[in-house]
Amino acid sequence: MLGFLISLVVAIVIGLIGSALAGGSVPGGWIGSMIAGFVGAWIGHGLLGTWGPSLAGFAIIPAILGAAIFVIILSLIFRSVGSRVS
Repeated sequence: MLGFLISLVVAIVIGLIGSALAGGSVPGGWIGSMIAGFVGAWIGHGLLGTWGPSLAGFAIIPAILGAAIFVIILSLIFRSVGSRVS
């Protein structure tokens, strides 16, 4: 149970750092940051592997870069959807 909570906190921090690097904000607050952290870890692992320091099952550097990529993709999607609605 404690390991699960630590994973959630690490995912939130990774999502926040990734959104700060991308220059955008994740919709959904800390839950959105948590989702961005998990998806970013998945993207980072797929693109960059598991190099660098690891914490709570996350390779930190690839996860942060993957979260930044995910936030950029989300911001592009929401920007294009928002321009069509207006």
